[in-house]
Amino acid sequence: MLILITYDVSTVDSAGRRRLARVAKTCRNFGQRVQYSVFECVVDSTQFRQLQHELKSLIDAKRDSLRFYNLGDKYKSKIIHIGTKESYDVEDPLIL
Repeated sequence: MLILITYDVSTVDSAGRRRLARVAKTCRNFGQRVQYSVFECVVDSTQFRQLQHELKSLIDAKRDSLRFYNLGDKYKSKIIHIGTKESYDVEDPLIL
């Protein structure tokens, strides 16, 4: 399933900047960045629960926010992209 993750982390102090870096790193471990605070992650239900748990433990719920949008398995027809930063299909073979 494709999960779209968006976050807003308060960076008014050094602790907030550390939280922001940790949230981004965790999201990067599960998917690809498509905008500064937006990631697309193709995960199964177990990975999704793990990702939610990890991110929830990183943020300050009184100052930061996370949003998860479950686009499901048939997500390709639900995405329209216009402009720069074309993303790659994480389910296609990767040739190095």
